[in-house]
Amino acid sequence: MIAVHLENGRVNVQNRPWPRRRPGDALIRLIAAGICNTDLELQRGYYNFRGTPGHEFIGEVVDAADQALLGRRVVGEINLACGRCDWCKRGLERHCPRRTVLGIAGRPGVFSEYFTLPEANLHLVPDAISDDHAVFVEPIAAACEILEQVRIHRRTPVAVLGDGKLGLLVAQVLHANKLEVHLFGKHKEKLAIASAAGIRSKLTPAKPPAAAYDWVVEATGTAGGLKQAVAMTRPRGTVILKSTVHGDVSMDTAPVVVNEITLVGSRCGRFEPALDLLRKGKIRLDEMIRERLPLSEAPRAFRRAARPGALKVLLYPG
Repeated sequence: MIAVHLENGRVNVQNRPWPRRRPGDALIRLIAAGICNTDLELQRGYYNFRGTPGHEFIGEVVDAADQALLGRRVVGEINLACGRCDWCKRGLERHCPRRTVLGIAGRPGVFSEYFTLPEANLHLVPDAISDDHAVFVEPIAAACEILEQVRIHRRTPVAVLGDGKLGLLVAQVLHANKLEVHLFGKHKEKLAIASAAGIRSKLTPAKPPAAAYDWVVEATGTAGGLKQAVAMTRPRGTVILKSTVHGDVSMDTAPVVVNEITLVGSRCGRFEPALDLLRKGKIRLDEMIRERLPLSEAPRAFRRAARPGALKVLLYPG
């Protein structure tokens, strides 16, 4: 089989033997996978990554102890917890200090014709959800996590900064939950996707509105996004941080302290709300898919995904 290998910033394709299924794991054939910003950050040096990346996927189970999984389409949660530590016992498996993370830390990813994942991490994909749309379950779950962490009343204005893949998904998830979303970005064609979904969208002005929102979601994917988000937040407001940026982020913390602004880090989320939104057709995704390429062209796919203004690039096994 072929698999993508990432090392020292270079992407190539290798021939490898099929992975061995361990007890508790399922062997999965890749149907489709998506390149996300975290994969690009791994290429830039995040986590000193070396191996097969990829964690957004839909696959078909070809071998598993649970016979009911065979032949079924699945997506999978990316955190593999120990199940024994205090964090796991508290239901915080995503923060298990012994966890591995699919395609990011200690676990080979899904940019491979076949891969394994614990059966406990798998979720069946309803027939109503297409293969292409199912690839987005993991990032949509990350967007849904915001509403698991903070309580925002319906019709409350929320600023979302960043019109990239995650910013567009965050804006749509919050909009689907009846919040008044104001999306700020730098690309007219991307903002048009949100506008078509009924979201107020505008190009980020040279001087963004100061202290204008009680709630701001930072999803720019840039080092300067946090500073901008804090400047747009009212005293005692909240900034939710969604960007994963490789490297240090420097800023003056005085406005955070003086204005008593709450910073909330937000990462992965439960898959059930994301699957429900997709099943109900609440998220527009077709416009976000810009290119489909085979695994054998992974180097080209990564270059395409890294272009300024790029949206989702999907990889297929053949």
